[in-house]
Amino acid sequence: LSVVLLLCFSLSGQAQFLRTFYFMEGSSQRMQLNPALMPGRGYLNIPVIGSLNATVNSSSLGYRDIMDIIENSDDSDYFMSNDFMNRLDAINNLNVNLSTDILSAGWYKGKNFWSVNVGLRNDIGAAIPKTMFQFMNNMSSLEFGDNISDYLGINETINGQKLEINSYAEVGVGFARNITDRLVVGGKVKMLLGIGNLKLNINQIHVETPSVGSSGVTSKASIQVDATLENSSKLLELPENENGDYIDEIDFGSFGFAGYGGAIDLGISYKLLDKLTLSASVLDLGFIKWSKSNTSIARANAEQTYDLLDPASQQEFINIVNSGEILNYDMLQLKTEEASEKSRTRGLTSTMVLGAEYALLNDWLVVGALYTGRFAKPKTLNELTFSACIRPTNAFNVAASYSVLQGAGKTFGLALKLGPFFAGTDYMSWCHNGIRQFLAIAIIMAGFPLLLKRKYIPLIAIILLGATFHASALLMIPIIFIVQGKAWNKKSVLCILGCILILIFVNQFTDGMNNILSNTQYSNMVADWK
Repeated sequence: LSVVLLLCFSLSGQAQFLRTFYFMEGSSQRMQLNPALMPGRGYLNIPVIGSLNATVNSSSLGYRDIMDIIENSDDSDYFMSNDFMNRLDAINNLNVNLSTDILSAGWYKGKNFWSVNVGLRNDIGAAIPKTMFQFMNNMSSLEFGDNISDYLGINETINGQKLEINSYAEVGVGFARNITDRLVVGGKVKMLLGIGNLKLNINQIHVETPSVGSSGVTSKASIQVDATLENSSKLLELPENENGDYIDEIDFGSFGFAGYGGAIDLGISYKLLDKLTLSASVLDLGFIKWSKSNTSIARANAEQTYDLLDPASQQEFINIVNSGEILNYDMLQLKTEEASEKSRTRGLTSTMVLGAEYALLNDWLVVGALYTGRFAKPKTLNELTFSACIRPTNAFNVAASYSVLQGAGKTFGLALKLGPFFAGTDYMSWCHNGIRQFLAIAIIMAGFPLLLKRKYIPLIAIILLGATFHASALLMIPIIFIVQGKAWNKKSVLCILGCILILIFVNQFTDGMNNILSNTQYSNMVADWK
């Protein structure tokens, strides 16, 4: 699994395209989610880094868990943690999506907007049952020795493990046009060049060792596997071990295209009211047909037996069941079928996007809601994003988002537009407290001109936006009123005296703060930093 995933990371990667950009007017990035959302002007992206997206979604696994699984090391022990085991669902879905445009550009010609792109795309979907991690945990907990009694009573069954990888190059031509003052339509036609497609279904793994019965103890242990692996690629090869018994690794071959196909994107945007705009799109409706000559199929549907009284056979059994690997070639023992070559047709991972935005304060502030449904394998991923975008000028926009991920908690996002430069992220971890504080400060500082102009309502709106990143931003609301009036007035003098008293009696102040915070998530934080 690690080899396959590393291959995918090197080829491309894909993120679900940045949702935080969606309501940022003039951004060319939002056309990736809806081809009808024309940017304010033409663009030419820097090759590769000008349009680079990457994300990982999971119904239950954290970032560190996913990296441990990708590493797939025989000395891994993450599955021994009770916290990890308690987080797991019956089936743990994992999606890694990566994409980059090698070249992309767009331009206006009359009322029409044209765009072209050449890019690499990759979709990885996996389903890992909890029983797999329980098996790994149980096997690592056992102490295997020379006595056959150490091996008695193992009876483990794992069902429903899946992995699918789809990697391809894309050459697209897009078109968008204002049909009326309120209605915009757009679309993109894409030619697809298949790099590789791998589909692994492990229907069942059953591991059983002897138990004490009326007739005594037998020495036979068995592993039964029912699995199928389909591979269409010139780049990925499935070599068998030196004895020709089964596939023991996934290797690299020569680069080339193993399939061809096509896809379309369709989008629409309609201004229902002067301040309310609705939009919708469907992305990646298409397929790739993988050629017969580049396709191979391997299967495992047999029982492997081991004699626990034979030291060599016993050690082989121990190495297999105690490997700590999610994908264990020695356990699966997949064998390539003779004359198994046949063409295959696989659909793309399509996405549906629905959006609604409302403009406030003479279009200076836009709030919106965005739904994305990604029909990934093995399970559809749903996400709801709420966003606010401050756009005082076309050259400067700041957007923040709050997303509810299906089965995976909640997260914040941030995006910035500064002239032709765009940068952003949809996912900021809660543990990065310092990052959240700096973002809150940056958003508040962006509102300082409003303080000088005494535009308090939009300033408070900006402070509330900053407070979504860190609650300490709310302290700016009383400061708005403290700084009013002439310099050295009573309010400012009292504030300065208060700060001086805190410095003089700092120990008493910190002790008081520690008591106030004692029943919160910040308990002992003041004391730890004294």
